[in-house]
Amino acid sequence: MQKLLPSHKTAHSSHMPEVSAEWAAAASNLLSNIRSSWTNCTVLTTVRLPGAEEDREKIWDPSAMFSEDLWLENEKNCAVVHKSKRGRKRQELLAVALGVKVGVKGALLWQPLKLFAYSQITSLVRRAALTQNDNHFNYEKAHNFKVHTFRGPHWCEYCANFMWGLIAQGVRCSDCGLNVHKQCSKYVPNDCQPDLKRIKRVYCCDLTTLVKAHNTQRPMVVDSCIREIEARGLKSEGLYRVSGFTEHIEDVKMAFDRDGDKADISASIYPDINIIAGALKLYFRDLPIPVITYDTYSKFIEAAKISNPDERLEAIHEVLMLLPAAHYETLRYLMIHLKKVTLHEKENFMNAENLGIVFGPTLMRPPEDSTLATLNDMRYQKLIVQILIENEDVLF
Repeated sequence: MQKLLPSHKTAHSSHMPEVSAEWAAAASNLLSNIRSSWTNCTVLTTVRLPGAEEDREKIWDPSAMFSEDLWLENEKNCAVVHKSKRGRKRQELLAVALGVKVGVKGALLWQPLKLFAYSQITSLVRRAALTQNDNHFNYEKAHNFKVHTFRGPHWCEYCANFMWGLIAQGVRCSDCGLNVHKQCSKYVPNDCQPDLKRIKRVYCCDLTTLVKAHNTQRPMVVDSCIREIEARGLKSEGLYRVSGFTEHIEDVKMAFDRDGDKADISASIYPDINIIAGALKLYFRDLPIPVITYDTYSKFIEAAKISNPDERLEAIHEVLMLLPAAHYETLRYLMIHLKKVTLHEKENFMNAENLGIVFGPTLMRPPEDSTLATLNDMRYQKLIVQILIENEDVLF
């Protein structure tokens, strides 16, 4: 059996490696194919390159073959150009999105308009990744390894070597069942595909684990509860503020844990819409990792403390891009729903500020379990959710 050795070098090299004869032959064949494609191409593209005109023609002439020295020289020149234009990259990208022409000295774009254009570009890229395949959602997920004692002989599924010992021979992923050495677990990629048989419940389950196990874009609880609330509860007075009966909320929780997406939460069984709203809030509170993750919590709090509204909005948008894909999509969907709730403020008396008070501590919690930190950050938690609701069309 072939032995797979884990790679200890993950960082990109800062210089080009030595080019072998096999590589040169492969590059030759590849460039020949590119030349033939260029010959049949009907779209002309003008490319600005560094150096004098004759140098550019020398480097990029399709009729000429790259030599090893020329390849290395071109790689060096491209690196210099990339570094010198790094500061202008974002402005030029926004200019294209807005359809404006940037002069030699650059253009001063109105700050909210700039933020809107940038948010649309990044959101399109993010959502394109989420909808790459309609039938499968490729959310990245790390394995949940735990020390395990195996009965009988076992081999590592990463390096294919025998797992020696009588007890604690290795680790097993509790979500997908992957068995590897403890040392090999450090090199296993974040490609965990949870087994639905191993997911015992819906509530208190990691958000990414749940959506990957059920192959859904968002947790089923979020989709089902929001769909039910929007169907019959948007005008309910005190929506999300008024609590439903705890016993009935627990019944909804057990129904989802038992039946999954087939759980019946219709009006014939739960006529009080506050029960459904309470079950949705309970789901977010029970998440082991909040929708706004522990890793991004401090960055959101710092962004909320910025006094300038435009700079604060842009800072929040940048932190949103750090959220895991499943968390981002769930938060986006929830904010769209809460924006709809605020449109019926005259009937339900719930504006963005009131919803921020309700959902602030629910969606984001400090990493350290400190009552003092929670009290100090409460106003910023409320402000973050309020801003997300009011600007959901810009931020997402």
